[in-house]
Amino acid sequence: MNDKFKKAAVIGWPIKQSKSPLIHGYWIDLYGINGSYEPIALSPDDFKSGIFELMTQGYQGCNVTIPHKEAALNIANSISERAKAIGAANTLVFKDGQIFADNTDGIGFINNLKQGAPNWNAKSGAALVLGAGGAARAIIYALLQEGAPKVIVANRTFEKAKQLAEFFGGKVTAISMNKIPDIFRNTQTLVNTTSLGMIGQPAFVVDLATLPKTALVTDIVYNPLITPMLKQAQGLGLNTVDGLGMLLHQAVPGFEAWFGVRPKVDVALRQIVLAG
Repeated sequence: MNDKFKKAAVIGWPIKQSKSPLIHGYWIDLYGINGSYEPIALSPDDFKSGIFELMTQGYQGCNVTIPHKEAALNIANSISERAKAIGAANTLVFKDGQIFADNTDGIGFINNLKQGAPNWNAKSGAALVLGAGGAARAIIYALLQEGAPKVIVANRTFEKAKQLAEFFGGKVTAISMNKIPDIFRNTQTLVNTTSLGMIGQPAFVVDLATLPKTALVTDIVYNPLITPMLKQAQGLGLNTVDGLGMLLHQAVPGFEAWFGVRPKVDVALRQIVLAG
């Protein structure tokens, strides 16, 4: 390609743990793009000035990770509907001196389910979301957009779950963690957004046996790839989707906006990110 050299980055504090350079680097090579994608560490105090510096240096945009996702909204000139609803941005696009903020976590989650479980349909029944953090917020929004008739949020701190349910209103209700087994029979999509089951964290311990045989179980944790919750679900013959694909799919819209190519999430990319 003879296009001008295009630059993008991922901004965080710290940034060493980010898998984004592996993902975007793979696509840059795969599609023969004349460009680069690099990790840049910016402290909260330097975030705003750092973003403006990237713009003056000709960057197309950047991903934004912890702890800058809320701050990213405050410096944007325009914000997508989903980023507004979620209250955080993970993708910034620079164009004509303007900053556009988006949040692709929810669409990454949905597209991961569609790829990993092609027969899954959000409209088939209630979704139960474990956790009430930023990822839960993005996923609840996406499930509602996909037509989930009801979303139930369960969290160790009931107050946080209640606040999230009140924020979305209507089809979203909150329960405490000890009520989870009571609603399994009517759950078609079970989502873990907590750190339970992650390496170094305690497992999510609950008996999934009362879930309908048609239920889908997914975990946004991808280290380990098959968490104890997914292992139990697989043992019961339930449909499962691991969390790695959400990370990969959420990167697609940003890459397309910066480099002009809509990339595909394939097996080779999964292997590279797992190995990295």
